[in-house]
Order: sequence, then C-alpha cells, then structure tokens
Amino acid sequence: MYKVLLADDEILDLEGMKSFIPWESLGMTVVDSVNSGFAAWEILQKENVDILVTDVRMPNMTGIELAQKALKIHDELQVIFVSGYQDFSYVKQAIALNACNYVLKPMQDEELIEELTKVRLELDRLQDRKETERAYQQMIPILKNQFLLQILQKPYDGAMLNIMKREYKLEELNWPVNVILLEVDDISSWRSNHDEFEKPQGLNEQFFTSLHKELESCGFKNICKVTDQRLAVLMDTERGKTEIQSVLKQLCQEYPLTVTVGEGGAAHQVEELHPSYMMAEGALDYKMFRGKGKWILYNEVPTEDREDARSLDVRLDSLFAAMTNYEIVKIHDEIEAIQVLASHIGSKSTVRNLGMYIMLKLDAHLHTMHEDLFRMLGIELKNLDVLLQFETMDDIFSWLRMKVFEISERLNFRKPTKNGRLVEEIIGNLRERLHDNITLRDMANRFSFSPNYLGVLFKEETGYNFSDYVIKLRMERARDLLVSTKLKIYEVAYQTGYQYLPYFSRQFKEIYGMTPLEYRRKHS
Repeated sequence: MYKVLLADDEILDLEGMKSFIPWESLGMTVVDSVNSGFAAWEILQKENVDILVTDVRMPNMTGIELAQKALKIHDELQVIFVSGYQDFSYVKQAIALNACNYVLKPMQDEELIEELTKVRLELDRLQDRKETERAYQQMIPILKNQFLLQILQKPYDGAMLNIMKREYKLEELNWPVNVILLEVDDISSWRSNHDEFEKPQGLNEQFFTSLHKELESCGFKNICKVTDQRLAVLMDTERGKTEIQSVLKQLCQEYPLTVTVGEGGAAHQVEELHPSYMMAEGALDYKMFRGKGKWILYNEVPTEDREDARSLDVRLDSLFAAMTNYEIVKIHDEIEAIQVLASHIGSKSTVRNLGMYIMLKLDAHLHTMHEDLFRMLGIELKNLDVLLQFETMDDIFSWLRMKVFEISERLNFRKPTKNGRLVEEIIGNLRERLHDNITLRDMANRFSFSPNYLGVLFKEETGYNFSDYVIKLRMERARDLLVSTKLKIYEVAYQTGYQYLPYFSRQFKEIYGMTPLEYRRKHS
C-alpha cells in the first residue's frame, strides 16, 4: 500500500478527500491529513511518504515550498497539487518541479482519482525498476564467482584473457599470488551427528558464508566457490596465510568440522593462475595420506605420492563400479591393487587415514544410489575409530575387504525388481506433476492397474501409502523452493499442488515443526 499525506488549509476539502476517495481500492493508505504546510513538513521528516496531495495556496508555507523541501529528502515523492483557476502563476512553478500532477478546484472526485491512478502507475514503474536493479546487484557476486572460477579452471589466452583481465581487474593484484583451495572435510558424515542441520549442505553453506565474510573483512577480495565443499582464494602474501589460518581456527571452534587447505605454486601473472589452481587440487588429493585439517603445499608433496594419489582415485572408481555390479573377482583385484599402493606408505597413521578416506569416499558413492554406508553396516561414523585399533596394514585391509564384500552383497540383494522399476517410473511421474491434483486412480489408469492392486505394490516397494508419499514429495519440494527461491509462500503452495494456503501451512508445520515462513527465515 502506497502511503499518502493530505495537506489543505480548507477543512471541508481535506475531509472530503480523506472520506470520499476509495484509497484502499487504489492500493493506498492515508497516513495523515493536516491543514498547514508546517504540519505536513513535520510528518514528511518522520514518515516515508510516497504521495503528497497538497493545496498550492496555504498560509505561512505554500504547497510549492512544501513540495520543494520534501523532494530534497524524498526524491521519488509523487506530488499532486490542488488549487483554483486564479492561482495559475503557481501552476507554472508546480510544472517546473518536474515531478508533479495538478488538479483544479472545484475538484471532482473522479479527477483526483484519475491523477492518483497515474501516480500509482508511476510508482509501480519505479518499484519495478528497483526490483530489477536489486536483482542485478544480487547477480553480481554470482557472476564474479563464475568469472574467477573460469580463469582458474581453464587456460585462457588471447582476446578472451584480455577481456577477463580488464573486467576482473586482475592486473591490480599484488603479484605474485598463490591459489589456495579450502575443502570442508567429510561433510557428508555430519548428517547423522548434527540434527540441527537437516542436510549436510546446511552446515556447509553456513560455514562457507561465515568464512567468505571473514576473509573479505581481512582484505581477501578474490574468492570464489568451486563446489559445495571447496572455496578458492587468491592469497598474495605470506602474512595472508597467517590470517587465513587464524580465521579457520576461529570458525572451526564454532562449527563441528575441519578444513584441509591445498596451496598451489606462486603465480606471477594471470596466465599462471590456472597452473597454480591445478597444483592446489593436487595438494588436496594428498589429504588421504597426510590426514584432515592440514595445510598442504603442493611443492612439498613428493612426486611419487602425487602419482599414488591419482592412481588411488582411479582404483576406487573401479572398485565402486565392481561393488555395484557384484563382480567378486574384480572387487578382490581392486582391493589388492589399492593395498599395493598403500604399501608405499611408511606411516601407520597415514595408512589409517587412507582407510578412513576409502570408507568416506564409498559413503559418498552410495549416496548417489540413495544408499547410506552407516545405515547399511549398522554403525555410526565414530565407530570407524576401529581403524585406529589395528596394528598392521594387513589388519586394516582385512577389515576393509570384509566390509566391502558385505556392502556389495547388500547392493546385489537390493537390485530393482520388476515392480521396483514400475514404482520408480510412478515416482518420476509424480515429481513432474506435483502441482496437479494427483490420485491413485489417475495413476492406476495411466499404468493399466486397478487402484487397489497398485496401492499394494506401491506400499510394498516404498513403505508408504500412495497419498502419504505424494504428501512427502510435495513437502520436500516445498522445503527446497522455500530455501532456494524467492517465491512467495502462496506461490510455493500452488507449485506443490495446494490451492488452499492455510491447509498447506498446517501440513508443512506437521512435518517440519514450523510454518513455511518460519522455515524460510531459519534457513535463509
């Protein structure tokens, strides 16, 4: 509702405007009505008024003088002057203000309503422009992040590089700089141990938001998000390393996680940022041997260890594929090959780090299949401390081999049945039609089943009644839209199939323990 202030020394005219104009239907509300310019000026200094309707001729302070003063503090204020024919000299002054409309007395309500409608359209246009500018300002950090990330990840040259140098002002950096990558350790494992974060990204996003702010306050301006777990920073001084370590130490006391840092070699010009970035990635690969929460310099990692780190990731991918397909011989061969790589390691603690690394990489792989390592094995993350109790590398790999075969057998047992594939197709169809009115009968007709039979099959495969599962999907979609978009609550409700907002809010609160608005405020 746009705020309107009325000023006129003729009480009858003032009361007429206040009472007979349909302010609410115009999208406006009258904040006050006064009979002098001075009284109006006092209100304008306190209230953020959008529209001033004022008589031109008022004692002590005319409407023109009032408007001139008001426009200095409210440059988007819309002014409508009201006065008689005899005051045409004032009309010329009003027009000169270039922000005003004029209504002559004796005034008909329709004439004032027409001018108010014009003013509202102008205010709407200004609001749209502000929204566009606000959206653009919100896009700048995203574009800046993407811009720097492109420079780091691709070896640009020629015209494209010159454009990037100019737009990102990279020549103004205090060269040389080192690319460093800060990686949150084992973020997926926190989901079971920290209930205040509904999913690991919740903890991750909050941490990186805090980290980004702290680094910027320390003078680090060239920062970009690489993945949900990694942040890249251009570090230009040795003092910078000390400051970053101090920030990390402080934040890791506030958040239940650790961060490993990989540092690339020095870059003396823009063209060398990409090689430095690749070195930082290589340093992070060595985390499996060095352990979590360390600052790893690429140039200090032995060449043979870099090769082992790369080979290990290739071997793990092959092992996970064999586990998924229940290829017993290949599983055995890949574990043997990984053990050979581990035999090059001299430190027992590093072998244990390697074992922990393998299990957590396996957990991440299982999540792509909607499986959970710890749930499958019936253990908690803290129980992986069993790796610390083994005395030899053979003991560690015997334990790993046993667990890997156990998981592979479980995956093979859970391979999709014919009905399972049918239910997956039904769920996919549901996800595409959450905004529709979906019934079990509609779905049964679509897949040529009786509703009762399909309902039984669906519950056998999912553990949910059909209607409960639809609610589950809708609530999950609503939750994601509330956090990831700026849609209004009623728009979220509509996109998830709810026509009645109170019912949507009530059902959301039953599942998440808070209203949609409360949920958005907590997670924004």
